Amino acid sequence: MELTRNFRQLNKNNADIAGGKGASLGEMTNAGIPVPSGFVILSTSFDYFLKESHLIDEIDAILDSVNHQEIHTIEAASEKIQGLILNAEILEDIKKEIETSFIELDTEYVAVRSSATAEDGVDHAWAGQLNSYLNTTKNDVLEKVKHCWASLFTPRAIFYRFEKGLHKTHISVAVVVQKMVDSEISGIAFSVHPVSEDRNQLIIEAGFGLGEAIVSGEITPDSYVVEKNARNIIDITTNTQVKALYRDENGNTEWKDIPEPRASSQVLATDQILELSELVLKIENHYGFPCDIEWAFEKGKFYITQSRPITTLTNK
Repeated sequence: MELTRNFRQLNKNNADIAGGKGASLGEMTNAGIPVPSGFVILSTSFDYFLKESHLIDEIDAILDSVNHQEIHTIEAASEKIQGLILNAEILEDIKKEIETSFIELDTEYVAVRSSATAEDGVDHAWAGQLNSYLNTTKNDVLEKVKHCWASLFTPRAIFYRFEKGLHKTHISVAVVVQKMVDSEISGIAFSVHPVSEDRNQLIIEAGFGLGEAIVSGEITPDSYVVEKNARNIIDITTNTQVKALYRDENGNTEWKDIPEPRASSQVLATDQILELSELVLKIENHYGFPCDIEWAFEKGKFYITQSRPITTLTNK
């Protein structure tokens, strides 16, 4: 049985086994986009784990006891199911394959991210609901994989199943294991301006340090609007950033103060904005639809860590 696949062995048609996130990272890797290397623990591994651990019937029985109009039944079911998964031992063949694939990445730290399989559009609808873990070492990776698996049964995810009538549908989860970029600068980009919806404009948001600072809303990033056809930067908004998230020597993330004049300086230089714009357009042209992109910059190089369709545009 196939348990893992390197990004190079995946493409956009593999969402059924790699989840939307894993399939997208494989697609971009093979399209020549600079994606940090990694592999996916396929959803077949999770299904195999549940079967061999004799958890399927038990989980189904617990889900059958849920009345999704009563939140306490959802919370009780979530606690029981997650406990079953976290207390079960990962099978030896899955363990060995994860450890071998980790060693091949030749890195100390990885990001471990849940990637729900895309049956019935589940992956898109569950964006942000399942767990992710940064700065994970070889010693912690198996435990974090189990937590990603268990996050398929958070109270929110169970409620969603019932709300959408998916509680009788087979839903699985893959896990992305990806080399961590120790970002000096990071941010997000939209290949179509999400507010004006001008198709000839893209927007880049950039901040110092790790991208979680922007995602959490703790900092206000710089924003740069670029006209696609003429490749002109038509708007630069610089915001003062007094702190940033960085990885410390123990692999934990910590806030560090940014002194002036750096705190109020422009995060990306003009040539960097244009270089990143080319990458954003390359991704949009490859997929053929507007993209919401996460990026990081380390040691003079841009990396793309995620890309998904922009779903908020009113004029499809």
